[in-house]
Formats: sequence, C-alpha cells, structure tokens
Amino acid sequence: MKLQSKEQIVKVFHHHPFPFLIQLIKAVSASFPFFFLLYLFSPALPYNVIIIANLAIIVMFSLVILYMALIFWFDRLVITNKRALHVDWVFMLKRVESEALLYDIQDIYTQEQGILSAIPLFDYGIIKLETASSKTTITFMQAPDPEGIKAFIKDHIEACRPNTACDVKPIAAPAIAS
Repeated sequence: MKLQSKEQIVKVFHHHPFPFLIQLIKAVSASFPFFFLLYLFSPALPYNVIIIANLAIIVMFSLVILYMALIFWFDRLVITNKRALHVDWVFMLKRVESEALLYDIQDIYTQEQGILSAIPLFDYGIIKLETASSKTTITFMQAPDPEGIKAFIKDHIEACRPNTACDVKPIAAPAIAS
C-alpha cells in the first residue's frame, strides 16, 4: 500500500476480535481428536515417540493459529484524506488491495449481526463502500461497529470534498479502531 503525494492516514480499522476468537476456539478444538488418538495408541508406542508426536501436534496447530493471527492482523480498512483502501490478505502470499477515492463513494451499506449488535462484544458486521462506477466495491467483513465506521466515513467525505481544505488530524501510526 503506497500513499500518494500529500496523502495521510486518518484512521485504520482492523477486524473485530470476536470472530477471530471463535476461529481460535475451532482450531484448538480441532487438535483434540489428534491428542485423543495419540492417547489411545500410547500403550503401543514407546515413550519418546509419544513425546515427539505430542510436540508435533502442538507445533502444527501453533503454526495454524499463528497463520490465522497474521491474516487477522494484516487485513485492514485504511481511511486516508483522499481514499479508502482495503488490504485483504487472502493467503500469506496473496493480498488483494481495493481502493476508492473518497469523493467517488456513493453508497455505504452496513450489515450487523441482529439484536446482539447492541452489545459491544457482538457489534461487528459487514461494511460495503460502493463508488459511482459499479466496478469498485470495497467489502470489509467482520468490521467493528459498522455504523460507527459508516458515520466516520460520511463525516470524513464531507470534510474532504475536492477543492476544500481537508482539515483532518492524521494519526501518527496505524491504530486499532475500537
């Protein structure tokens, strides 16, 4: 992600942590059958093989959790004084970047998780930014407080229309939006 001249990062949004926590629980629980099978076969295996197998299972699932954490952390929606950028890491070696000029954004749609979205722990959803040309649509999944992001972007668009002094206070470094 390269910034254009005179472009400054205003706010960075990361995914909500609750869906990531659910994925972590799934990954940890996926390791249980392997430990159970190892327990069943432990009387027939030498002690050092049991230790090596336990370590192999722990290392394998630790790498899976690390991979999921990196993907979770690197995905982000970046709002600058000129554009909205979505950096989506599909895999560790494949990233998709989408961008839309702020003044080109026509519609902002949000979708939340029903009545539970009133509770901050469950207040996450989808935010879609559509531009004048229907070719560019930015979809940010698992966005924390989608209505808050929508309000922030709308206020920011009004403040940064072309031929106006965009009076925004950039952040010193990317931060997690809460």
